[in-house]
Amino acid sequence: MRIIAGRHRGRKLAAPEGAAVRPTGERAREALFDILAHGRFGEDDACRDAMVLDAFAGTGAFGLEALSRGARHASFMEKDRAARDTLKKNAAALGETQRAAILAADATRPPRASGPCTLAFLDPPYREGLAAPALDALAKAGWLADSALVIAEMAARDTLDPPEGFTLLEERRYGAAKFAFLRYMDK
Repeated sequence: MRIIAGRHRGRKLAAPEGAAVRPTGERAREALFDILAHGRFGEDDACRDAMVLDAFAGTGAFGLEALSRGARHASFMEKDRAARDTLKKNAAALGETQRAAILAADATRPPRASGPCTLAFLDPPYREGLAAPALDALAKAGWLADSALVIAEMAARDTLDPPEGFTLLEERRYGAAKFAFLRYMDK
């Protein structure tokens, strides 16, 4: 697994052993970041200068890719210790420890945010129905800025009933995965 574009293009990312982490394929990530880079949802480039949240972070591929492409800062939430240790190593290998906050946290019960994020990625375990509860919890804990763009990855056949405050903009399928693009509007 590698960083696809930006200043860290081609750099490898490590993944922990076992089934605790299911990294998103490079082709699906590339398609996702191409969408974000070309202003599909109103932003010229959703990553440039963004404050990013990578929830259910695993290896940190989403947040680290966003940093590579010009995000200002990324906060990572991961409750699995092995995945979090790998994420720390990946951030260090890319020289991104100053722009990365790695939290031992569950996205369905997040700590209070120190500041809102403008771009958020959620990649919960497939078929466990965690996306909607996590979205609601993250919004209530102050992690999402008004008008934040949120991308939730799920199994291609899963459905997402967005909680209050979220509008589903579009869904895209990539093999076994589906990305749901949402806009968060604070009440």
